[in-house]
Amino acid sequence: MVLEHLFPENWLEKKSQYAFLLGAGYSIIAIIIARILFPSDPALVAVAFTALLILPELYKLFSIEERIEEKEKRFSLKKLFKDNKDFVKIYLFISLGIFLVYAIGALILPSFQVNQLFREQLEMRGAGGGAVFEMPLFWEILINNWWVLLAIFLISLLTGDGAIFLITWNASMWGTIFGVTARNAALYSQGNPFFYLVIVLLIVFPHAFLEILSYILAAISGGVISKDVLLEKFESARFNKVFKYNLWLFIIAIIILIIGGIVETYVLGNVDLYKAIIMQSYMV
Repeated sequence: MVLEHLFPENWLEKKSQYAFLLGAGYSIIAIIIARILFPSDPALVAVAFTALLILPELYKLFSIEERIEEKEKRFSLKKLFKDNKDFVKIYLFISLGIFLVYAIGALILPSFQVNQLFREQLEMRGAGGGAVFEMPLFWEILINNWWVLLAIFLISLLTGDGAIFLITWNASMWGTIFGVTARNAALYSQGNPFFYLVIVLLIVFPHAFLEILSYILAAISGGVISKDVLLEKFESARFNKVFKYNLWLFIIAIIILIIGGIVETYVLGNVDLYKAIIMQSYMV
């Protein structure tokens, strides 16, 4: 692919902040293409196009990551953090770019365009509805997030870097939901939608960050194992080393997911301002 050769192999690792521009730019391009080619239902197509545009860079990064981990003599949390730090930052910046494009798009585009462009994402908002504060909230959140985490890990394990589709979908869904929530609440209260969006993001940032971090770690874990399967025999010492290394990474992802679920449960159950904004958003 042409995109694989536009930049040096490790340029994103050295300048991970540019991944934000990559995520935002590719999202805008994908939305425009999907809107032109599939005007009746562009939502999922835009997500798929965004993921396809990002894939070439991720493929190169997984190759780099696998080579780094193979050199490690023994496992330690410090080395695990050091080896994966840049890769995680790249994923986070890409997700942030996608998230903000969809959030701002939900704020500034006319209602009918938002409903058409982001229809699939908005259906997820409707599914939450007024039941979001019912108990047992923690288990409901944790089980839902666990299935997403497991799907990301398995898709990465089977395809290498294919889990970027689910990560892109989650970023676009959260961006759309928070953007529409802020927009509708502002419309109801005659306030500034950008102010409402900032308030919502400040409230949800802790648990949203933990959840996306857990998904990213699961994607890296499965992707690196998948890459190593293509290069090594199952019985080889090199494969066992990389497998064990990334199994720990997946366990850490699960722990972070549980912490994120606890934080989200607390926010949904105790932050009255957030409850009020959500309720206002359903009154228009």
